[in-house]
Amino acid sequence: MNWQIPRLEPGDDFPPASQALPALSPFPGLLAAGGQLDADTLERAYRQGIFPWFSPGEPLLWWSTDPRMVLRPEQLHVTRSLKKSARRFGRSADWHLRIDTAFPRVMQQCGAQRADTGTWITPDMLQAYTTLHARGLAHSFELWEGDALRAGLYGVCIGRMFYGESMFTEVSDGSKTLLMALCGFCLRQRIDLIDCQQQTDYLAQMGAAPIARDAFLHHVAQATRQSAVPGWQYDDSTFLTDCARWL
Repeated sequence: MNWQIPRLEPGDDFPPASQALPALSPFPGLLAAGGQLDADTLERAYRQGIFPWFSPGEPLLWWSTDPRMVLRPEQLHVTRSLKKSARRFGRSADWHLRIDTAFPRVMQQCGAQRADTGTWITPDMLQAYTTLHARGLAHSFELWEGDALRAGLYGVCIGRMFYGESMFTEVSDGSKTLLMALCGFCLRQRIDLIDCQQQTDYLAQMGAAPIARDAFLHHVAQATRQSAVPGWQYDDSTFLTDCARWL
């Protein structure tokens, strides 16, 4: 069977997500290759349920997987050990939870932590997402120990739709605590779904589950038309309030 995909030129429209390669293909969910990696293209892609994912040396690849892994914030699974860690991070004078104070550093650390297995966070991608961040469409959740950044999570938020991209941690339960912070924030801001893109055991253990791509795209179309989240101010007391249900 011929598994060809469209080759995009800069500025080309994306093909419909339904044309992505099927589950039985060598690359299930692969939609197109090429095009341009910039903030405008990324915003168009996310509004259509499409995301970039590739490694250095590969062409620019665009994906729309079916099913799609998502996390409903209220379904976050919090273990006893995570609850203990999150309490410590939220209540200790040495630890602080922040939003958007070091977005480029979070992206760089996410890439560095995956250097041994290859990373899709190339310099061009860092620049494109940093531009999205400057537009108020990309955000980072951060865990600090004093002046040291110990864990981070970043993603894209358009309207009331959050697309999780990557996370890193240098401490036990650091990234899981930030995922809890993200879920609490989403519940407060009426964000009903967090896109997790790929199915992994880690995400499943945290409460994520796959849904059909058609259902995902329907939600994206509705959520991205809603008003933007009004503010991304955050501190330790906000975390404790947002996450009280789990703590």
